[in-house]
Amino acid sequence: MAGFLAAGPPAAAADADLVRNGGFEAGLDGWSCSGGSGATVTAPVHGGGSALRATPAGQDNARCSQTVTVKPDSTYTLAAWVQGAYVYLGATGTGTTDVSTWTQTPGAWKQLTTTFRTGPSTTTVTVHTHGWYGQPAHVTDDLTLVGPDPGGPGQPQRPAAPTGLTASATSSTSIALSWSAVPGATSYTVHRDGAAPVSVTSASASVTGLAAATTYTFRVGAVNAAGASPQSAPASATTPGGGGGGGGLPAHALVGYLHASFANGSGYVRMADVPASWDVINLAFGEPTSVTSGDIRFRLCPVAECPNVESAAEFKAAIKAKQAAGKKVLISIGGQNGQVQLASTAARDTFVSSVSAIIDEYGLDGLDIDFEGHSLSLATGDTDFRAPTTPVVVNLIAAVKTLKARYGPDFVLTMAPETFFVQLGYQYYGSGPWGGQDPRAGAYLPVIHALRDDLTLLHVQDYNSGSIMGLDNQYHSMGGADFHIAMTDMLLTGFPVAGNAARVFPALRPDQVAIGLPATTNAGNGHTSPAEVNKALNCLTKKTDCGTYQTHGTWPGLRGLMTWSINWDRFGGWEFSRNFDAYFGG
Repeated sequence: MAGFLAAGPPAAAADADLVRNGGFEAGLDGWSCSGGSGATVTAPVHGGGSALRATPAGQDNARCSQTVTVKPDSTYTLAAWVQGAYVYLGATGTGTTDVSTWTQTPGAWKQLTTTFRTGPSTTTVTVHTHGWYGQPAHVTDDLTLVGPDPGGPGQPQRPAAPTGLTASATSSTSIALSWSAVPGATSYTVHRDGAAPVSVTSASASVTGLAAATTYTFRVGAVNAAGASPQSAPASATTPGGGGGGGGLPAHALVGYLHASFANGSGYVRMADVPASWDVINLAFGEPTSVTSGDIRFRLCPVAECPNVESAAEFKAAIKAKQAAGKKVLISIGGQNGQVQLASTAARDTFVSSVSAIIDEYGLDGLDIDFEGHSLSLATGDTDFRAPTTPVVVNLIAAVKTLKARYGPDFVLTMAPETFFVQLGYQYYGSGPWGGQDPRAGAYLPVIHALRDDLTLLHVQDYNSGSIMGLDNQYHSMGGADFHIAMTDMLLTGFPVAGNAARVFPALRPDQVAIGLPATTNAGNGHTSPAEVNKALNCLTKKTDCGTYQTHGTWPGLRGLMTWSINWDRFGGWEFSRNFDAYFGG
C-alpha cells in the first residue's frame, strides 16, 4: 500500500560515559576517598588540568569510589589512566561477576581497562580505584564508564567548556576573571596552576592572596548535575610589583654565612674583608649552652683557631661599615652542631633575652633561624600545620614574634631549613595520622606559616638532601638545575601537606624566597655548577631552560641566592658570588 511504513525495532540507547567528574576537573566532586587519602593535583595530569592523587597509609589502601546509575543486563567498559605501582581499577555490585584490573610497575601513564555485564535487576554499580598497602602515592585521571545510558533521551547533559576567558590584574595581589556564561551550567570551577580548584556560581571571579610581580595562568570549567565540562582555553595575567616586605634588601640579594665563631678548612674571613657582593651576612653561629636551655651565646673565633681574627671592637666597627653600605648583618642560631629545643616557656623567654643581648651588643639587623637535626620535631597527634600544638614549635613561634615586636618593622628575619623539614611535607607530616613516620618531616612548615607576615627570606638548603618528590609527583635529586626548580616551585606555588587538599601550605611571595646552595664541592653535597644555577634562575624568573619540569608560574621577583658559605666561596676563588653578580648585573 502506498505510504505504508514498516515499523522497525526501537532504537537502542546510545552509549555514554556515565562517570561524574572522571577527569577530576571539579576537584573530588562525585568521589569519596577513604580516610581523606585523595586530593586533586595539577601535575602530573593525563588530560585536562587536574588528576587524582591518592596516598595509601597504614591499613588504608587509598580507595576512591563513585556509585553510578546503570542499565540492567547491559555491557559496560571501565577505563582509566594511572601512574604508580600496584594501582587497581574495578567495579563492584555488578549483579554478575565483579571485576578488577591493576598495574604493577610505576613510571609513564598506563591505561587500565576492564568490562562487565550488569545483572537483570542491577541499577547501580560502584567503580573504584585504589593503591596498595605500603606503596607511595598513585595518580589516576580520565576515568570513564562507557555503556548504555539508563536515562535515555531528555536526561541532563554535561555543559560545554566555557569560552572567552579573560584575566586582568587589579592589584599586586589580585586578578579579575570573566568568561561567557554556559547554558545549563549551575556553577563554575576556577583552576589556577598549583592551587586547589575554587567553585563560583557566576561567570566571573576575583582571585586574591596572590604574590606580587608573578604571572598566573587560569582555566575554567562548567558544572551541572550531569558532571563537569572540559576546561576552557587558558588565560594569563601578571600581578604588578608590590611594596614592602623586603627588609630593605635590593630586588635581587645575595646571602652568605660567615664563619665568625669557628675555623675549618675554608679559612677565616674578617668582617671587613667580606666583598661588597654580599647583601646579607649571617654570623655563624649563635649556639645554646645546652639543647633545652634556650640560652644562646656567640663569640668570635678564638685566636688559637683563627690567628687572623680581628678584635671585638674591630669586628663591631666592620659591621657598622657594612650597614652604612646598605648591607644587613644577622645572627644565625643553630647550625649543624647547635641543637635548640625550646621545650618550655622558661627556655622560650631565655631565648628571647639571650638573642636580644647578642643583637644589641653587636648592633645587628635581625635573626636567621638555622635549626637543624633534632631541633624541631612534631609531637604525636600534631597533624595540622595551621594550628601546631608541639611545645618546641609553639615556643619558637612566640619567641620570634616577641623579637619582631621588640625591634620593629625593620627587623630582618630569615630561615634556612633543610628540605626534609619543608618540601618533604608534601608527602609526610610529622609521625602521621597512624604514627611510625619520622616526626621531623615537614616540621618547619608551622613555623614558616605562622611567621610568614614577618618573614623576610626563606632560603631552604637545597643540599645535603635526599631525593624529594616535587609537585609533578616525581622524585628530584640535588646537584642540577632540576632540583632547584622543583623545590623552589613548591614554595612559590604552595602544596597540600601530606597530600591533604584541605590543608594547603600557601605560596610564599617571590621576594621572600631565595635558593640555598653550597659555594663549592667542599662546602656540602649537592654542589651545582654556575651553568646549572643560571638554568634554574632562567626557568623560575623567565620560564626558559626548564628542562622536563613545568613550573606553575613565572617569578621575576625571586629574591636571589643563599650560599654556605662566604668562607668557602673565597676558598673557591669567589666563583659563586661572581656568577651571581654577572647574572643579576651586580
